[in-house]
Amino acid sequence: MQIKQNSVVNIHYTLKNDAGEVLDTSAGKEPLMYMQGHGNIIPGLENAMLGKTVGEQLNVSIEPEDAYGVRQEDAIQQVPREAFVNVPDLQVGMQLHGDSPQGPISVVVMAITDEVVTVDANHPLAGQRLHFDVTVDSVRDATDSELSHGHAHAGDGHHH
Repeated sequence: MQIKQNSVVNIHYTLKNDAGEVLDTSAGKEPLMYMQGHGNIIPGLENAMLGKTVGEQLNVSIEPEDAYGVRQEDAIQQVPREAFVNVPDLQVGMQLHGDSPQGPISVVVMAITDEVVTVDANHPLAGQRLHFDVTVDSVRDATDSELSHGHAHAGDGHHH
């Protein structure tokens, strides 16, 4: 069966950056499950998967625009230090989750002074070309329940 719109797909993958460093992999774990055409994975990889079949292997390089986007300098903000009084042991490099006027947000702490904390809301992989080695593990049609929810359900039911 070929991967098409609304297919539920399981893939094994290794993700590397331009330097060849492994950033993520499903090796030794369960395959990644997603529903084709619903934005459950980055656009460049989703587009590359169309038409592939079980057992097929592919190597695909994805530009930032089709992955996690280009880095946005305005996503780096200085926030008053007092906004972090409830964060024990605040350190550079910490990833924090909070709310913004646009909804939930994740930021990485870049710098800390007595007055301000500099945070970066860019995705950690923004601005990077990504290289995927992918093997298609399984392909099936989505169930009515999966179609109504817009994502694949693992195993025998609906888990969020």
